Amino acid sequence: MNRPLVRVTDRHAFDTLIDARSPAEFALDHIPGAINCPVLDDEERRIVGTLYKQTGAFEARRVGGAMVAANLARHLRERFADRPASWKPLVYCWRGGLRSGSMVTWLRLVGWDAQQLAGGYKGYRRHVIDQIEALCPRLPLRVICGATGSAKTRVLQALAARGAQVLDLEAFAQHKGSLLGALPGMAQPSQKHFETRIAQVLDEVDLGRPLYVEGESPRIGRIALPLPLVARMRASPCIEIAATPEARLAYLLRDYAYLGDDREALATQLGLLKELQGKETVQRWQAWARAGELSPLFAELMALHYDPHYGRSQASHFEDWPHRRRIETADLSEQGVGRLADAVLALGREHHESEVR
Repeated sequence: MNRPLVRVTDRHAFDTLIDARSPAEFALDHIPGAINCPVLDDEERRIVGTLYKQTGAFEARRVGGAMVAANLARHLRERFADRPASWKPLVYCWRGGLRSGSMVTWLRLVGWDAQQLAGGYKGYRRHVIDQIEALCPRLPLRVICGATGSAKTRVLQALAARGAQVLDLEAFAQHKGSLLGALPGMAQPSQKHFETRIAQVLDEVDLGRPLYVEGESPRIGRIALPLPLVARMRASPCIEIAATPEARLAYLLRDYAYLGDDREALATQLGLLKELQGKETVQRWQAWARAGELSPLFAELMALHYDPHYGRSQASHFEDWPHRRRIETADLSEQGVGRLADAVLALGREHHESEVR
């Protein structure tokens, strides 16, 4: 009996989502919520691929089949040992082919109602791209702007804690977006995984409520924002956090304190600014970095590097900038950020009511 095809949109009807690809493929990107139970590990996949190129399909399948059988036996003994007879897993590989098909066959032989995702990960990737292209032009974005050190990310987090819809792009990119934005000990994800995280939010977003996002440039570190999202951000209403320089400096010293842990790396990164700021200025900054004197360093970075370009950049990138709503503050403590989030929500409600009228 032919079973109906299981599409990407049907995936939530299953007890477990199983990614049968290799660990390296899974690490690059995977469907949210999936567990990795490879039928071939990275080295085995390399061996089978080499055999296929050098000796042909039969030998590759003969050797690969033994590897697949051994891995499936291990999963049955370990990962799936406690699953009840009513367990209903959904399995996928790259294109919904041999790897996931092999696992589904064995799981069905045991007696579980296992299904194969039509199109595999490649089909899900198409879903991600389609969701971004279809939904971004309709998103009810409210763009949180502010000069460097205005605690915009903390405000987003406070908004989320209050039940607001939030798209935290810097969290997805694992980078703070600035020259010194790389997070210690944390590599950025793949471009595909970044887009998967965005699509995960879009799958659940309520288009009748505001979706708050931080005003970003088209790139966060080495990650590129999807062009439909950039276009929507540029055309959306802006809310500016106008914090005093003193409050911003105090916030930066707290939020970037870890930069003092590797002073030479900080000095090296500052060296990238020589063409913009001049050799003498950057050498002064590097000396402060090597001495761990972050307060004068951050104060000058704000005054000479970040702030002079801020207003012009916002005006050129955001169509609503002349009509932005401003929230002034001299307090970026945890309590101050909470008050900012409340003020942002109040502005969001006002804007929504005016749209309704």
